Amino acid sequence: MGSAVPEDPRGRVSAAVPALTPHLSVVIPVYNEEENLAILWPELRAILEARAIPFEVVFVDDGSRDRSADVVRSFRDADPRVRLVRLKANAGETAATDAGLRAARGRWVVTMDADLQNDPADIPALLSHLDGWDCVTGWRVDRGAGDTWMRRASSRIANRVRNAVSEESIQDSGCTFRAFRRDCLRGLVLYRGFHRFIPTLLRMRGYRVIEVPVRNRPRRFGHSKYGVMNRAFVAFIDLLVVRWMKERRLRYEVAEDLGGELIRE
Repeated sequence: MGSAVPEDPRGRVSAAVPALTPHLSVVIPVYNEEENLAILWPELRAILEARAIPFEVVFVDDGSRDRSADVVRSFRDADPRVRLVRLKANAGETAATDAGLRAARGRWVVTMDADLQNDPADIPALLSHLDGWDCVTGWRVDRGAGDTWMRRASSRIANRVRNAVSEESIQDSGCTFRAFRRDCLRGLVLYRGFHRFIPTLLRMRGYRVIEVPVRNRPRRFGHSKYGVMNRAFVAFIDLLVVRWMKERRLRYEVAEDLGGELIRE
């Protein structure tokens, strides 16, 4: 599997040691999270180094107005496994996720939030399912520790509506803590707000998706970028589009292709 990049005695990765081609890419959309990043990176690094595999962490700055990009640059100065993808202007979580997925180089890809509510300690459990599945999506079974009753109630309602309309069985489509085989992401086309529906979009293409429990921690700094309006009404319009896509997708099997063989000269 390879080994983690060695560090010098001061805890900094040696500049003389080139970063290995990563087996794992962690993609983290970032929007005004400078205080959280200082806690997230050391915590995440410790978990990933314990895996003893080459990794990279791709922070995607979605037009932050604070010092988030500068904080990530300081991480990069000390560790070449850190990458910064900075969008010119705030484009939304789906755009930032898409940019990170396109930049990822690992054969496995994990997506997670930068607000500290996702626990990096859950990453090994997510990855362990990729032997038999193409996508592993998190299910925040215990929402009480990390969210208000209003957010929990709106999430339950939203998930029930999404499953009823889309004919799906995802318990927590709002959880973006996920692991993928990178192969299944090739050709995936996302539209604004569609990061919620990535597991459904992959299932529509024949990929295997499993949902597993993950922890949900309290937010320490800042506030959620998503309220009831954009979690419910806008998402419902997106849901109708996904339902239309499922109903209108092409379904056929080729029974015969006479004469389609390659002719060798």
